[in-house]
Amino acid sequence: MKVLISIYFFILAIIQMGLFLGIYHYYRSQSLLKPSFYWMFSIIVSVAGLLTFGAGAVTLQNIVNPEFNFTVANSLFYIAALLQVLFCQSLNREVSKQTKIYALASVLIFILTFEYMRLHGTFEIRTAVMAAIASIFYCWQIYELAVKRKTSPSKQLLYMQCASFAEIFFAIGRFLILVTSAVAITRVEQIPQILIIFTISQLVMNTLSYIAIGSYWAEQVVVANINVIAENETTKKLLQERDLLIASLLKANKTASTGALSASIAHELNQPLGASNLNIQFLQKKLTEGSVDPELQKEILDSLLSDNQRAANIIRSLRSVFADEKILTSKVDVADLIDLVLTIASPEIAKQNIQIVLKLEKDLFITANKSELQQVLLNLLNNAIDALKSSDKADKTITILGKHIGSEIQISITDSGLGIDQDVQTHMFELLSTTKSSGMGIGLWLCKHIISRHGGSIWFESFAGKGTTFFVRLPLVAQYSI
Repeated sequence: MKVLISIYFFILAIIQMGLFLGIYHYYRSQSLLKPSFYWMFSIIVSVAGLLTFGAGAVTLQNIVNPEFNFTVANSLFYIAALLQVLFCQSLNREVSKQTKIYALASVLIFILTFEYMRLHGTFEIRTAVMAAIASIFYCWQIYELAVKRKTSPSKQLLYMQCASFAEIFFAIGRFLILVTSAVAITRVEQIPQILIIFTISQLVMNTLSYIAIGSYWAEQVVVANINVIAENETTKKLLQERDLLIASLLKANKTASTGALSASIAHELNQPLGASNLNIQFLQKKLTEGSVDPELQKEILDSLLSDNQRAANIIRSLRSVFADEKILTSKVDVADLIDLVLTIASPEIAKQNIQIVLKLEKDLFITANKSELQQVLLNLLNNAIDALKSSDKADKTITILGKHIGSEIQISITDSGLGIDQDVQTHMFELLSTTKSSGMGIGLWLCKHIISRHGGSIWFESFAGKGTTFFVRLPLVAQYSI
């Protein structure tokens, strides 16, 4: 009898360990989505409990007061069941620190209580207590799964619910068998066969629950892969639509205003959508290699979202500019805005080995349109970077100053480049006028247009061999000229 019981427990331990190793190998082969810590740790603890119990059953001499290893085994079963419940809860909401503390405290209480029952209780009391605790956990588990399935239907979660119902059935069955038993059980041979069958069946259902959880996680990995592919395809289509839109607008230009609008869209959207394209190519490469770190993946997806939002903001602000609409304003922290612009341009700044000198007074706040001002500052910063690209100076520096001047603020961006040729300085802010071979002559014209709409002014000073400074002066509260 004892050997047969041990074999049952060892077989279940081997099955659960095989499930764990299979999922762990799958996890190592991809890094798009990690399996739950609660599930992984629960199944490992369950395997340890099964092995400990199985080994103890072989050498069991006194079923009334068994050896200490039975306290260890049952404590492991308790921890495994608790972790499984926490996994189900984590599907709906993050497990709070307070809940974790309560869970840890309950483990300590259980260990002390079961050890007392091992020394002073009976086989019937210990088994009934374990069946009652298991039933409570299964009910909690079923509730959490039902809540999750309302918002995210899943056949795997349904299978787990069914397995949990079966576990409750066998746990309650064990309890009733002990309650209705008229004979005190003092030897292994006295354990009713039906009680052993119900115990093993409960453990089998528990193993099926682990299988359902593993299948649910694998299902989520497939969904995540599909979502990434769909996002890549969406971004590709966006890039293709951008090219078609630019081509169509350029062909349809019949007035200077329409021509300026299409060129502006091409100029302003090039950077965020170009950055999205690079991120997509990089993500596709990593997905093909199967080596996408979750943190890197999140960073790339956040960058794609940020670039797409920036592109949408540019389109809205450009439409407002050319339609001469008065758009909504908000309180803008100039220091934060400059920090955002520097973050966007940081890859090119690092590539060109440019030093940034930032000197900003405190409380640089204005009421204006944040998206339009971001476009202006980013254009001026990119122009400063471009000026330093062609410079052979060892010390490449961009200095950004911000200060209050009466009821206005002034921002200046200075590069240590070669300066602007005298013969082109008078045409700097004209539409379609550029000194760049790849430029469209839109950036500075658009900057002046936006600053003028805000009731401000923009100008520059340039000295041959010393560099160029662009100045932007804005009222504390934007006064739109329409």
